[in-house]
Amino acid sequence: MTKHSHRFCVAPMMDGTDRHCRYFHRLLSRRARLYSEMITAEAVIHGRRDFLIGFDAAEHPVALQLGGSNPELLAQAAKIGEDFGYDEINLNVGCPSDRVQSGAFGACLMKSPKLVADCVAAMGGAVSVPVTVKCRIGVDDQDPQESLYDFVENVAAAGCEIFMVHARKAWLQGLSPKENRDIPPLDYNLVTRLKNDNPSLSIILNGGITTIEASVDHCENVDGVMLGRAAYSDPYILSTVDRDLFGETTPIPSRQEIVEQMATYTHQMAEQGIKPHHVIRHMLGLFRGAPAARTWRRVLSSEGAGAGADILERSFEAVMANLPTQFEGDLSAY
Repeated sequence: MTKHSHRFCVAPMMDGTDRHCRYFHRLLSRRARLYSEMITAEAVIHGRRDFLIGFDAAEHPVALQLGGSNPELLAQAAKIGEDFGYDEINLNVGCPSDRVQSGAFGACLMKSPKLVADCVAAMGGAVSVPVTVKCRIGVDDQDPQESLYDFVENVAAAGCEIFMVHARKAWLQGLSPKENRDIPPLDYNLVTRLKNDNPSLSIILNGGITTIEASVDHCENVDGVMLGRAAYSDPYILSTVDRDLFGETTPIPSRQEIVEQMATYTHQMAEQGIKPHHVIRHMLGLFRGAPAARTWRRVLSSEGAGAGADILERSFEAVMANLPTQFEGDLSAY
């Protein structure tokens, strides 16, 4: 892995970051590292693999995120992911949902660092691509000052060199998954200290980051950042990632260019039997904060699951027709 391989990552979101979403995000940034939504090891082994973990070659660099706590099963699933062409296998030790807890994986594994180390060692022994871990700073009554360091020490000894750390504790009882994303206080300073005390590890900061400007600032203290909800709800912020985080000089893609490319993709998917709704649902926020954004959302969502393959073209035409007069049809202004 290069020094800046994880400088900017798009966090996986359950029922959100599917292959169509990742294809869309890749058009906005060539350098951002993309992640699949969490898939259990058992599902990868026994499920419909093409449907669950298939992806377009344009998505690289892309990582497969796994959930599980059985080292042998995770090793099998990791190998399958590598064979599919994923650039990285990521183990989720941060999701606090009840469904995840009942399966004995996710954030509850923060209480079992040696088991996570066994999982990482097994996965690392099965693949040649990097095995990384996404975690919290602790769970429930743990003291993050101790639990995070103990966790990282054990898992790093098993071969993990890259940690995505959500800078909040997870409360496994009493808070919903949504509340766990907002209520526990953020502790960026702890993650920064973790990096300073472990200079050989790559520490990626996650949690509460909403802008590219903040991402640049955080990269002064850690090796990279990971954005989830902000990138999904306001995807056009990804358009400046290559310039602001990686120093690229290539032109920033316009919204019009993105719409045209996604329209082509939507037609291609429709020819394969995939309903346009599965593609366009990820694009509702493309014009967020821009003139005629409401028009875009209204037209794009008006037909729901029955939308035709030309829905993006029609939505964009409506945007152009409803632009304030000062823009005179010129989308380059925003």
